[in-house]
Formats: sequence, C-alpha cells, structure tokens
Amino acid sequence: MIAVRYFTRSGNTKKLAEAVARAVKAGEKPVSADLPAKTDLLFLGSSVYAGRFDPAVGEFLVRNVDKIGKICVFGSSASGKTVRRKLEKLLETTGVTVLKEEFSCPGHFLFMHKERPNRDDLKRAAAFALEIKGKYAK
Repeated sequence: MIAVRYFTRSGNTKKLAEAVARAVKAGEKPVSADLPAKTDLLFLGSSVYAGRFDPAVGEFLVRNVDKIGKICVFGSSASGKTVRRKLEKLLETTGVTVLKEEFSCPGHFLFMHKERPNRDDLKRAAAFALEIKGKYAK
C-alpha cells in the first residue's frame, strides 16, 4: 500500500502532496489522519519551520511507526533545507527506512519565492513520486 501524508502551514506542502498523490494514485491527507493499515511506502510532506519539522509530524510518526515500511520525504522551504535527516534521527531505532531520495523545491514565504511551488515544481514532484513508486513500491 502507498499513502501520502503532509503537514502544512502555508499551503505549499499541500499543493505538493496533491501532485504526489495524483501521480501515485493515492489519496493525500494531513498528518492528523492516521494510517489505516500497513503502508509499504509513505510519501511524507514536511517543510522546514525554524530549522525543524513541526511537532505534529513527529507525533504522527510515533502513532503510526508500526504501520510504516519506507518513508520518502518531500516538501518546500524558503531556506532550501529539508527535514529528511531529522526524520532519520527520530526513526533510527524503529526499523523504518527513510529513503535517501527526497524532493524539495522553494516555497513562498514572506517576500521570498513568490508563486512557488509553481506548475513546474508540481510536475517535477509528480515525476519524482512516480520514479520512487517504480523503484520501491511492491
């Protein structure tokens, strides 16, 4: 099973989650929605907030860790940073694999990166998700 979950404050990551979900034919939901069953591949959308992921993302992972096989991280940020390594650290003793492959693009914040993610970013996110699905999904 493939699932798409995301956390967003500005709507940027939701746009990416919708593109990813359409590409892999899975419904996207916020991290407030737990996984209903064992998930072989979880696309997890989380952007950078003050250098880290929002606590809601960590809470989702703790609640659902026994249902997750692999995680592929995607998101946007004004700084260009991602949360993949922080998620790896959180999950290092759980047996959950956080894939090295990740998708990130600029995200609109205050006066930076106006109009991002844009149509090209969404197309690239979808193509990335299809590639990951082909490589890792059963």
